[in-house]
Amino acid sequence: MNQRYLLALDQGTTSSRAVLFTKEGQMVSSAAFEFKQHYPQPGWVEHDPQDILTTQIEALRAAVRQSQIDPKEIAAIGITNQRETTLVWDRMTGQPAYNAIVWQCRRTADMVDDLNREGHADLIRRKTGLKPDAYFSATKLRWLLDHCGLQQAAEAGRYCFGTVDSWLAWHLVAGHPHVTDATNASRTMLYNVLTQDWDEELLSLFNIPRAMMPRVCDSAELIGLLNEDILGVPIPVAAIAGDQHAALFGQACFDRGMVKNTYGTGCFMLMNIGDTFRLSEHGLLTTTAWRLNGRPTYALEGSVFIGGAAIQWLRDELGMIRTAAESEQLAQEIPDNGGVYLVPAFTGLGAPYWDMYARGTIVGLTRGSGRRHIVRAALESIAYQSNDLLQAMAQDNGGLPPALRVDGGASANRFLMQFQADLMRLPVQRPAVLETTALGAALLAGLAVGLYASLPETAQGWHVADTFTPALPAADSQRLLDGWRGAVRRTLSEA
Repeated sequence: MNQRYLLALDQGTTSSRAVLFTKEGQMVSSAAFEFKQHYPQPGWVEHDPQDILTTQIEALRAAVRQSQIDPKEIAAIGITNQRETTLVWDRMTGQPAYNAIVWQCRRTADMVDDLNREGHADLIRRKTGLKPDAYFSATKLRWLLDHCGLQQAAEAGRYCFGTVDSWLAWHLVAGHPHVTDATNASRTMLYNVLTQDWDEELLSLFNIPRAMMPRVCDSAELIGLLNEDILGVPIPVAAIAGDQHAALFGQACFDRGMVKNTYGTGCFMLMNIGDTFRLSEHGLLTTTAWRLNGRPTYALEGSVFIGGAAIQWLRDELGMIRTAAESEQLAQEIPDNGGVYLVPAFTGLGAPYWDMYARGTIVGLTRGSGRRHIVRAALESIAYQSNDLLQAMAQDNGGLPPALRVDGGASANRFLMQFQADLMRLPVQRPAVLETTALGAALLAGLAVGLYASLPETAQGWHVADTFTPALPAADSQRLLDGWRGAVRRTLSEA
């Protein structure tokens, strides 16, 4: 039978998605299921690990059922996932020791303060490319070991640590492989991106038993076969990549200096910097973009913690909109933001500010401010924060890229994309396939099983569907940016 399809499992922060592609990169079908978010205390975010697993299996089956293809026609499956979210489970039973602690969670901020105060920041940065922050997995794992009293059993090998990719691979693949890939490992603060291995000094610093760490594999590598009871056939699971790394790959950003921005729950901008590791001088992180045949490619990364989540907040908490799509219409019903700025620092601010204690702020309200102004300010905040990242990258890289490639759910918002081009003063390119995170995972899986002969061959299906070019006068853009920077200053914890 002709195996010409690839299936991506895209496990995100608010939903689990599965997308089926042809070998040529065309989307055939997709299915997604949302799951509950848990907020046990202010600044804390958790997921039920079983919710993650069951919704992912449901999405997988639904996408294949919707396509009406024979599962035997699927050549390989790739996994891509929300990163840094931390799980611990019993190696004997597969049961989680606690809820998954989500990347957004701030519960370990005090632990990070201690690391900085004790002078460990430089060591962590030199080895991992990361800046100590509660965002990453190491302090979350330390909290789990302490809170659940697991240290002794973990040292004896009873418990597995993993990010979401590891949790899925362990439960979906025959034989329960305990694996992660180099991209997810590079987001833990425990992985040395130069040696491409778990770092003994960092494991010792956090008192993490090596016995609970997964094997680190390439981003395109055969992990094993899908459990037959899921689709009835043993399909190769042949790729793992963190969601932002998969999107960089799916956007065909294979050359140094190419940049993509994903607009999801958060916004994540990555720039390919090639095979030489170097640190940012402007508040960005250095991460493993992907690893193929044991050789890493690196990227600069900046993260916006609250991107599309700001629109969800307007919908779910404030009731200002009924659907996310309604935000575009409301924003366009007024000529400008009326001086209103929303800084959505609900879980702190990421790059380039790195302020764990910043909190959300709305500034510039007058008696004439209304719902439309706040909705527009929320949309604009996504573009402002993304522009902050691009300007930092331009400083690190010696100039702006020729264009910004965009993807993710909020990139469908034409108002946002035009405003982004106006702020950045460069073209914003939106591809025909917006599901580039899933596409990247699928292409990596195809590469692993020999469906593609080379890296460039995977990019043959990528093409631009829409280009947004700057239309706002540069002076107006600068005025808006000055207002944004003033709003951010009021938000910072040291303000």
